[in-house]
Amino acid sequence: MPFEISRRSLEFPDLDEADESGLLAIGGDLSIDRLKLAYSKGIFPWYEKGMPILWWSPDPRMVLFPDKMIISHSLKQSIKKQQFTITIDTAFEEVIKNCAKTPRRGEKGTWITREMKNAYSDLHKAGFAHSAEAWLDGELVGGLYGVAIGKAYFGESMFHHVTNASKVAFYHLVEKLSTWDFKIIDAQVYTNHLESLGGEMIPRSQYIQILEKALLIEDVSGSWSKRE
Repeated sequence: MPFEISRRSLEFPDLDEADESGLLAIGGDLSIDRLKLAYSKGIFPWYEKGMPILWWSPDPRMVLFPDKMIISHSLKQSIKKQQFTITIDTAFEEVIKNCAKTPRRGEKGTWITREMKNAYSDLHKAGFAHSAEAWLDGELVGGLYGVAIGKAYFGESMFHHVTNASKVAFYHLVEKLSTWDFKIIDAQVYTNHLESLGGEMIPRSQYIQILEKALLIEDVSGSWSKRE
């Protein structure tokens, strides 16, 4: 049985207590302090509407190292054509809303509940959640969002309405993270899409070692919209 978290305590169990699926704990809340603590320990929330909050730490872990991103021929062409206008942290709430409502192959609903939207919007306002946006003719057509603590970026979700829009936004975000010497991008669980971009599976123990070092470096917090 997963560890039950009290709302009165920010305590999480040891990661070794997670079951084979990666489920570690249940309950608690999505406060800024709890979310920051969870991510710093390699834990993230993932649950559906009507369920209690579920906390996960899968083993192995899907990650992407900024200097190992794979740029396919079609992605190179999209980048070269400068088809999209890319911005950072200019439309966070619009990005998360689109991530929640965009249909996904093999999924009937969304795990991005109203509670999740509010929680990550609060994290964004506090300077710890960030988005990248792709625009075409003034319309938001792709993007992604995640959490940044220390020099680690924890990707949460992405969407696109035009082919390669989210990938181009991701490419520009990774370029920015590389410039700021981010050590790792946490992609959480395996998907073909992430593997195509250079994501790889590593043991959780290795992930935690890299994460702990990344967290020792000063945060790049606040709005990234005008940060160079």
